[in-house]
Amino acid sequence: MEQQRLELTHEPAAYACMVVRRPAEQVFAAFADPAVTTRVWYSRSSGPMVQGAELTWEWESYGVSVEVRVREVVDHRMIRFEWGNYDQPTSVELTFTPRSAEVTFVEVTETGFTGTGDEAVRWVNDTVGGFSTVLCSVKALLEHGIELNAVPDHHPSA
Repeated sequence: MEQQRLELTHEPAAYACMVVRRPAEQVFAAFADPAVTTRVWYSRSSGPMVQGAELTWEWESYGVSVEVRVREVVDHRMIRFEWGNYDQPTSVELTFTPRSAEVTFVEVTETGFTGTGDEAVRWVNDTVGGFSTVLCSVKALLEHGIELNAVPDHHPSA
């Protein structure tokens, strides 16, 4: 059986979204303030997500870290940052759109994936899964006070 050759015609982008039933200020803080973010995503940060910050995030359960450069912050509305290999970082934009005083729609878009088409598709798929896990963890914490530990449990060590 001959395999069909597929081509990418646009730069791939990862996208994940979630409604969180809390005010935009609280949902924004869940990503901007490491005191909250360490409960749902990474285990340690060298500082808050403020414009111009150069941070290091660590995931102790995986023994990995990443360098983060915060490019733009609009309080309670948007965070744009780059992370990964600084020769070829990817860009992430988090937007926080109030649907009402108590409901926020969060969107995450990541671009800048490189490599072969197969590599880019695999990377986008992993990224969508990762951000969906983080968004579910934020929702559980802010709406129900539950820490899911979903990020460290996503790929438990053997």
